[in-house]
Amino acid sequence: MKAVLFHAFNTRPEYTDVPDPVARPDGVVLKVEATGVCRSDWHGWVGHDRDIVLPHVPGHELAGTVLEVGKDIRNWKVGDRVTLPFVCGCGHCGACQSGNQQVCDHQFQPGFTHWGSFAEYVGIHYADQNLVRMPESMDFVTAASLGCRFATSFRAVVHQGRVRGGEWVAVHGCGGVGLSALMIAKALGAAVVAIDIDDQKLEFARALGADVTLNSKNTPDVVEVIRDLTGGGAHVSLDALGHTVTCFNSIACLRTRGRHVQVGLMLAEQQHPPIPMDRVIAKELEIYGSHGMQAHAYPEMLRMIAQGLLKPELLIGRRITLEESIDALVHMNTFAGTGVTVVDRFASSL
Repeated sequence: MKAVLFHAFNTRPEYTDVPDPVARPDGVVLKVEATGVCRSDWHGWVGHDRDIVLPHVPGHELAGTVLEVGKDIRNWKVGDRVTLPFVCGCGHCGACQSGNQQVCDHQFQPGFTHWGSFAEYVGIHYADQNLVRMPESMDFVTAASLGCRFATSFRAVVHQGRVRGGEWVAVHGCGGVGLSALMIAKALGAAVVAIDIDDQKLEFARALGADVTLNSKNTPDVVEVIRDLTGGGAHVSLDALGHTVTCFNSIACLRTRGRHVQVGLMLAEQQHPPIPMDRVIAKELEIYGSHGMQAHAYPEMLRMIAQGLLKPELLIGRRITLEESIDALVHMNTFAGTGVTVVDRFASSL
């Protein structure tokens, strides 16, 4: 099969032939119909993820068709249209038994712990409990866009942040995660302040319903401005980027007993940010991490999509070929463009 493969970190991948995957007894092989290009893939390519063993095929936001099933699979058959979370739980450890497969002790992550979906086909482990059946009305590109950014944001906003109607939500960073969080918070009836350094992204945020947008490059004190705009601070604030500055600002802009959700990855030189712990104590602030979403939690999100409350397709930007994903990946850190980039053309369909 054709795939995007890199042999060294921070070195341009190649578009090449690699062996087809084979289904494990507890797994399936999917024909990849669409896969997103995510900043997490970029982090893996530059060497920020210790789970990656070289050579490596990236890609973790995917939707596809079941092509082969392992001998122990009971819930899926060839031809099923599916997507999946980027963290697949083993189903047996304590975290999985408590319903928290997103932090499984033995997790399978396509594109990180194993070869991913920048390929014609991908092998998926622990498939019975981790695959999600796609609604008939949903296309593969939209389903792929859910896998990391949208589903991760859904859990961050709904389950970790516990956003309610009438609350103020601050979203720091208007990439795929931030824009998804904005859309979800608005669907729940919250007012949203969107913060970024790119006017084009802020314009997109306004089009999606942001009540206030702030360019932090042109705002001398982002924290104070947010507190003033929201009448004392945000009820919930998310760092959707993963940077020492956005993390600090997200916590510092909260009102008394506000809730911070760290959803942007904190890696490399960003992994130990300063935290205004004096304010955390004095204001009884709550700080949460958020890492993906379990397959069993997808129905709530899919219902909101079916009801028209959420429209993830609005976040889709460019649609590219598998070979073009190389340039998209290596230039991910330039933050160019708006919306989610999705590969929807593979070698078998050229």
